[in-house]
Amino acid sequence: MAEYLKRGKPEADRAEDDAKVRATVEAILKDIETRGDVAVRELSEKFDRYTPEAFRLTPSEIEAAMQKVSARDMEDIRFAQDQIRRFAEAQRASMTDVEVETLPGVILGHRNIPVQSVGCYVPGGKFPMVASAHMSVLTATVAGVPRIVASAPPVNGAPHPAIVAAMHLGGAHEILCLGGIQAVGAMALGTETLDPVHMLVGPGNAFVAEAKRQLYGRVGIDLFAGPTETMVIADETVDAELCATDLLGQAEHGYNSPACLITNSRRLAEATLAEIDRLLAILPTAETARVSWADYGDVILCADHDEMLQVANDMAYEHVQVMTDRDDWYLEHMHSYGALFLGPRTNVANGDKVIGTNHTLPTKKAGRYTGGLWVGKFLKTHSYQRVTTDAAAALVGEYGSRLCMLEGFVGHAEQCNIRVRRYGGRNVPYGVAAE
Repeated sequence: MAEYLKRGKPEADRAEDDAKVRATVEAILKDIETRGDVAVRELSEKFDRYTPEAFRLTPSEIEAAMQKVSARDMEDIRFAQDQIRRFAEAQRASMTDVEVETLPGVILGHRNIPVQSVGCYVPGGKFPMVASAHMSVLTATVAGVPRIVASAPPVNGAPHPAIVAAMHLGGAHEILCLGGIQAVGAMALGTETLDPVHMLVGPGNAFVAEAKRQLYGRVGIDLFAGPTETMVIADETVDAELCATDLLGQAEHGYNSPACLITNSRRLAEATLAEIDRLLAILPTAETARVSWADYGDVILCADHDEMLQVANDMAYEHVQVMTDRDDWYLEHMHSYGALFLGPRTNVANGDKVIGTNHTLPTKKAGRYTGGLWVGKFLKTHSYQRVTTDAAAALVGEYGSRLCMLEGFVGHAEQCNIRVRRYGGRNVPYGVAAE
């Protein structure tokens, strides 16, 4: 039985927090839908103290923002986008259209068609996430989305230059300086000055994630991507400093970012707890990471690797860092997670920023039923059918007629019967299954 050496706040307390977020988001979305631009402007003033003449940036405003980005930062942004583009292009190439003749004269196929408009949200707050622009905007561009709207909150009362640069270089057609619920609500619902999109993507805080959840159905969403989660699966092959660094490196995201160590070594578990205390005394972002670790940090001691695997799959965390003597075994047997980071040379931060995989990943156990954002999320696979011979129309029609009547769908059966009569030359009575 797994033993918790440290445990975060109870699930009941977390559920209560979630309920408060749901109520707040529901009221704000209703206000945006009812009052449009007026509500959006009031919300921007309330939460970001930002009320420009227009939230959509003009080409000259985009250019002015990009001029503020240093040459080194621009080089780094381009490097990261090159890596992300390469992997996204490889993913796109793996998704082929299909056409096959399943019977003589019966042709079936599918086409991968881009979503026609996407709203890409890029988080701001304490940590303006430049990388999120690469992950959503650039990936949508590789998928061929014809209208990409990108939105990020203001930072210090103005558009964040590096985020604007990343959005523009990534291929955004419209760039908004707008944050939070008001951003995703405006993009999904539309206002007097903003046409609605068909899909919302991108990570965000608990309020943004909940807004996406409530808007699902009105628009598509990529996945439930709320506050970041990180898990370290480690054994005696690594040390406490590495484990503690990887845990706190993600706990600094926010006050409610879960971080969990799963190990079969009591020595490593206890040493990691001590090392976390040491690092929190010197980490510049400790004010955030300390609260997050206190309320959402877990250390779980397991009997062996099998139990470690079971616990990890059950928790289905967003980022899973595996540092053991059998990393490939975990790759083969892990089935519920956002992304795996295998071996001590790999780390979540590289995945977040530059290595090429997408950092928008499922949280809150959504990894049990979906993977992360990738080029395929922007593509819809649509099937089609074509019958090219009279014999095929009559043959399939006979089977279709009988199967429709089996279910009691007489009108359905007649769709099949009329083809049997016209193309098979057979006199099938109206409302009777073809023999």
